[in-house]
Amino acid sequence: MTQVDETALNEVGHTHNDVSGGWLRPAVFGAMDGLVTNISLVAGVGGGGASAHVIVLTGMAGLVAGAFSMALGEYASVQTQNDSVQAEVAVERRELRENPAAEKAELVQMFAEMGLSDKTARQVAEEIHADEELAVRVHIEQELGVNPNDQPSPLVAAVSSFLCFSIGALFPLLPFLFGWELLLAGLGVGGVGLFVAGALVARFTTRPWWWNGLRQLLFGVVAAGATYLVGLLIGVSAAG
Repeated sequence: MTQVDETALNEVGHTHNDVSGGWLRPAVFGAMDGLVTNISLVAGVGGGGASAHVIVLTGMAGLVAGAFSMALGEYASVQTQNDSVQAEVAVERRELRENPAAEKAELVQMFAEMGLSDKTARQVAEEIHADEELAVRVHIEQELGVNPNDQPSPLVAAVSSFLCFSIGALFPLLPFLFGWELLLAGLGVGGVGLFVAGALVARFTTRPWWWNGLRQLLFGVVAAGATYLVGLLIGVSAAG
């Protein structure tokens, strides 16, 4: 690498967030799901006239069940995705060995469609195909849009989902755990959690923090409102 190249790299002043699905997606999904799920559970059983003890029992059961369900689901999902990518890598490797000319021509065409001249596209394809591992990786990246050497970790996804779901699901239970046996208090704390979570997630996007927070809060209100009505109707019917 030349001195100019090294200087240019040293002056790069930005980094990128995790957009490959490593920990961010399961963390966000877990936190939001934990909040909405337990806010809805609290609203449902509270609307049915359940005692604070029943609300806490239901909420804690929902927390544990949901956290394990999310974690196991994320692990299986990410592992299956990774296995699928590796299966495609095996297919691509076989094609490169059996039909190298066709695969090279395919790569030349893809580079040409990206805007490279025919001469440059052929030169780049030739250099890439001189290294089988590089050729496999480039073909997979161009054809599937994923880097086979940089796949998300199933364990990281599972742990992120488990922890964030648990934290989110705990929010609407906090007032009850501290002895404040008011349904509105639990729903209010849960609503604050939704708004804060949405606002924090906005850091990884281009949306305003307040808009993202209000959007998540609205989602929670819709879900909680529906389950509250269910609880109210079943509670009234049971009492009758």
